[in-house]
Amino acid sequence: MDEKSKIQAEKHLTGTLVLSVFTAVLGFFQYGYSLGVINAPQKVIEAHYSRVLGIAPLDRHATNASGEDGTVPSMQPWDGTKGTLAPVADTGEDLTTSPHILTMYWSLSVSMFAIGGMISSFTVGWIGDQLGRVKAMLVVNVLSIAGNLLMGLAKFGPSHLLIIMGRAVTGLYCGLSSGLVPMYVSEVSPTALRGALGTLHQLAIVTGILISQVLGLDFLLGNDELWPLLLSLSGVAALLQFFLLLLCPESPRYLYIKLGKVEEAKKNLKRLRGNCDPMKEIAEMEKEKQEAASEKKVSIRQLFTSSKYKQAVIVALMVQISQQFSGINAIFYYSTNIFERAGVDQPVYATIGVGVVNTVFTVISVFLVEKAGRRSLFLAGLMGMLLSAVAMTVGLVLLSQFAWMSYVSMVAIFLFVIFFEVGPGPIPWFIVAELFSQGPRPAAIAVAGFCNWACNFIVGMCFQYIADLCGPYVFVIFAALLLVFFLFAYFKVPETKGKSFEEIAAVFRRKKLMAKTMTELEDLRRSEEA
Repeated sequence: MDEKSKIQAEKHLTGTLVLSVFTAVLGFFQYGYSLGVINAPQKVIEAHYSRVLGIAPLDRHATNASGEDGTVPSMQPWDGTKGTLAPVADTGEDLTTSPHILTMYWSLSVSMFAIGGMISSFTVGWIGDQLGRVKAMLVVNVLSIAGNLLMGLAKFGPSHLLIIMGRAVTGLYCGLSSGLVPMYVSEVSPTALRGALGTLHQLAIVTGILISQVLGLDFLLGNDELWPLLLSLSGVAALLQFFLLLLCPESPRYLYIKLGKVEEAKKNLKRLRGNCDPMKEIAEMEKEKQEAASEKKVSIRQLFTSSKYKQAVIVALMVQISQQFSGINAIFYYSTNIFERAGVDQPVYATIGVGVVNTVFTVISVFLVEKAGRRSLFLAGLMGMLLSAVAMTVGLVLLSQFAWMSYVSMVAIFLFVIFFEVGPGPIPWFIVAELFSQGPRPAAIAVAGFCNWACNFIVGMCFQYIADLCGPYVFVIFAALLLVFFLFAYFKVPETKGKSFEEIAAVFRRKKLMAKTMTELEDLRRSEEA
């Protein structure tokens, strides 16, 4: 960011803008907390399930099949193990009294969060347009409060069912919130600060996870007496967000473009920008409104069938896929085991240390994203993760021959996390909102959100089986995927730093025209040869 842009950004950073963005990203804090909280008290909750169901506890290391959000160690194993829904042999035993039913209920307790997110993510565009950004976030908070109450009261009823229902309902909330929050933040942020404020989504997630990890220690809340309180604490953030939203202005872009409320949009823009002249942004909104009026409202179906949006949709989906399939969950699957082999007495604290690094470098990315640009950081992050995955593979394969290889693996874990938070972690959350104008934006965010949640679920359900099949070589798969993601980003992902929505759309139009021209030249050359 040059000096002029820096001065302009400082002018635009008002108290109302800070309050609005902070309040909105509390939704992502709840998302992160919900991702991380279920792992620490796993054994305690399973023991409670076994007492409620009247079955013997599993006499094996339980693991969880989550692999939830690719952004963080959401389901990392605290004891070097990780559970999944094990296939049940046909032994003729009554499954209602079998220990296998315990595994099933635990897996459902974990995965219902992602299923809830997948279901609700498709309604983001509709609810955001019908109610407005602020009112929609207010209304969906009811789901978070209800879900947390169900989990908080788990000991007073069938705990396994209450937790599964609570996780599903909070998943519904997070699916909606993960679309509404980036939509609102991108629309209220000035162009000079849009990237930096956009990375706060990821910071809120990793902060939520880190806090859930710390509170989940057995001497705090991760014990037999207090685990319901631990699971339900994100309800406090939901209540705080509910009341703070009452103080936040509605998105000026939504008011001007969707509702045609010009004076109200100007008023809110002045609240968000301070004494700055709002007419430049109003002119940009007017231009965007005219374009939106000419292209009509864009449905999800039209998003995929119209050639106008084809390139932007592919980019939006691929950045979500690259975040989830980058291998971040695989890294955390092995992390505690590697720390143990390296002689760390309390690997649980080393894992929390990884969470701290995760948070610190997310903060750093807030300052980097406007200085270096989205595309550059995304590419650097993917390449760094690729090299770290290769180092991780070498370290794990040679660990039995050379004890010092465990340190190579440990360094690779920290580097992998650092590079993830530099680009592939935070950027997908806000770049989708930057790629589309007002007309197709709600549909695009809904589709991208569904893609992210679906990939989240696939990673959670499939990773354990792939890891069992491939062993330490599982990171070769992720290295290959990261190479594909890097090449795609290099050739297809545009730089959105400091660009208006119209300028970004123009980049895609130029690429489309260039591709069309190249195709026509190729056809002409072939016809001449014939």
